[in-house]
Amino acid sequence: MANRQVLDLEQSRINQLYERLDSVRRRTAEALKAEHAKGVSGGTHQARVEREVFATEHARRLAQLNGVERGLCFGRIDDVLEETLYIGRVGLRNEDHETILVDWRAPAARPFYAATPTYPGTLVRRRHLRTKGRTVVGVDDEVFDLDRENVDGGFVGEAALLAALGRRRTGRMGDVVATIQTEQDRVIRSGLHGTLVVQGGPGTGKTVAALHRAAYLLYAYRETLERRGVLVVGPNTTFLRYISQVLPSLGETDVVLAGTGDLFPGVRATVGDDPFEAVIKGDLGMVLAIANAVAGRQRVPEGDLEIRVDGMDLVVPHHLCVAARDRARNSGRPHNVARKLMVLDLLRALAIDETAKLDRPADADELAYIRKVLWHEPPVRAAIDALWPVVTPQELVRDLLGKDPGDPWTTGDVPLLDEAAELLGEEPGTARKNDERAERELFAREVLTVTGVEEIDAALLADLNATPGEEITTAQRAERDRKWIYGHVIVDEAQELSAMAWRMIMRRIPTRSMTIVGDVGQTGSPAGATSWAEMLDQYVTWREERLTVNYRTPEDVMDAAAEVLKEFAPDQEPPISVRPAEEPPRVVPIGQAGLNDVLKAEIDAAAKDLLVDGEGRLAIITSGERYAEVASLVPEAVTLDPLDSPVALMTVTTSKGLEFDGVIVLWPEELAGRDLYVAMTRATRRLVLIHEQELPPTLAGLSK
Repeated sequence: MANRQVLDLEQSRINQLYERLDSVRRRTAEALKAEHAKGVSGGTHQARVEREVFATEHARRLAQLNGVERGLCFGRIDDVLEETLYIGRVGLRNEDHETILVDWRAPAARPFYAATPTYPGTLVRRRHLRTKGRTVVGVDDEVFDLDRENVDGGFVGEAALLAALGRRRTGRMGDVVATIQTEQDRVIRSGLHGTLVVQGGPGTGKTVAALHRAAYLLYAYRETLERRGVLVVGPNTTFLRYISQVLPSLGETDVVLAGTGDLFPGVRATVGDDPFEAVIKGDLGMVLAIANAVAGRQRVPEGDLEIRVDGMDLVVPHHLCVAARDRARNSGRPHNVARKLMVLDLLRALAIDETAKLDRPADADELAYIRKVLWHEPPVRAAIDALWPVVTPQELVRDLLGKDPGDPWTTGDVPLLDEAAELLGEEPGTARKNDERAERELFAREVLTVTGVEEIDAALLADLNATPGEEITTAQRAERDRKWIYGHVIVDEAQELSAMAWRMIMRRIPTRSMTIVGDVGQTGSPAGATSWAEMLDQYVTWREERLTVNYRTPEDVMDAAAEVLKEFAPDQEPPISVRPAEEPPRVVPIGQAGLNDVLKAEIDAAAKDLLVDGEGRLAIITSGERYAEVASLVPEAVTLDPLDSPVALMTVTTSKGLEFDGVIVLWPEELAGRDLYVAMTRATRRLVLIHEQELPPTLAGLSK
């Protein structure tokens, strides 16, 4: 069959699928509109909750259908029984309830990922469909049985993958579901339970595999995870924006994407610490420092506690103050919760002293009344607050670090806030709110039982009932609750996390169902990991999968970067690149021309060759110390949105985890080995290193 005929055939199928998508989407939108039209105030309490159930389900389904508009169908498989299945981002059935599109996570779709030329299983052919909008623009075939198939015009092997990776970057991670190979498939479909470590060098698809694993787990273990959700932790906000479109395009919306600076409700920390502070704040020694800071707010007077109330001097002997403090401390309760015990003991002693001074006995009821009256006396409240105050995590950590109220929180501060919150507990009044919510959740469970609806979580209904008309997802609920327990946690660029950050994350996943993704060869943070065992052995028993094939970095670039890797991590094996280079990496001396002229010449060349028709991205990467100097030369490259800018000036730290068509590394001779390795491996097509002084020996083999 001629190539044009193949395109026309597949275009016809794609048209049918989009027609069905539009129909289902239209019906879902109408159903949602009908539920909203019923209002939120009329009818019984149960009727209102039922309306919220159905409205939430329709809204969730509509969001899923909207999210798969781009690249709805990307593949097809044909087996020895002459059965053909089309694979896409969501499952669809026709009016007769026959499957016309198989969800990529369904067991029936697994051969699309698992088949290899050596072990094709029952497959005869695997077809990759490339679309732009709703138009089929390319078809790539992998034929496994030449005796059965006419391969006219088809590609064999990994041609589809290499073609996809050769395209220009657009500022968002490409939808590479269709090109995930067997290595990533093992990661994606690994079981839910336990901790999986995915170790892989640059360009091996760690992030892609991890995000698709999140979507797969939510699909395969829906009943387990739908109520608790999945947390994906990334290294910085730019990286999180970079991956933000992947999961929605796969039909999942209830996933929390967060940096470590986002994991404490009410705080959004994006600023990092200098290396010295990062090491101090990230060390587990901070656990004891915070515990001591809390204990320092549990005081007793040097002598007796004396308080003057309405002209009467009331006294609590010193030994009773010590006993009250020790009883509260030894209760095992957090500081703000245990405070109530000390308050009660001190009020009891004050009440007894008052009745003794009045020289009359008092029964239990009268003593209770006197305690209540005393608690509302400002001198009494002030004296007790001075001994055992209510403390917020923010107050404690600011005092500990010597921060002023106006100082911004750093990413290294957030794990300390979380640690402080564990020791301090909730402030008074929070328990009452929790009791009210528990009552709402109990009622929601009863409604679900009556209506027979199984797909909605009672906790979600409790939140909906508290805020009628507001559509609250699992992700939104989880982000608001520091104590939220997730069903699964994925940590990307995990080698960058400090020991204190790991301690914070482990609180959110007591089941230890985790996927930890990274490369210890790229650790840039001085508080990060030098080995997975160093960080994880104290918390979990873990298993490891290694990704060894580099799909992103051209071979010549990876070979050069591998020489850098040998210098600082000789025990680390670099990934094997499968892409030939369009051009070898180059080194350019600044010389007499000056940095300004040399840099602008390289930018102009990239604009001509790489940045075409609004596509393509160029990164200029330098050290943090040199950033301001370069920014003055190329102010147009200074942007808060580097993903959507054709040319972006970045530091090594902010470029981590990202990829660009072209990369210009400035002053490579000044970068530490790990930083140079990271910077070089961001490039997918062109790498240029502009230097001023003599290059390190590891770069001696590069062309000029």
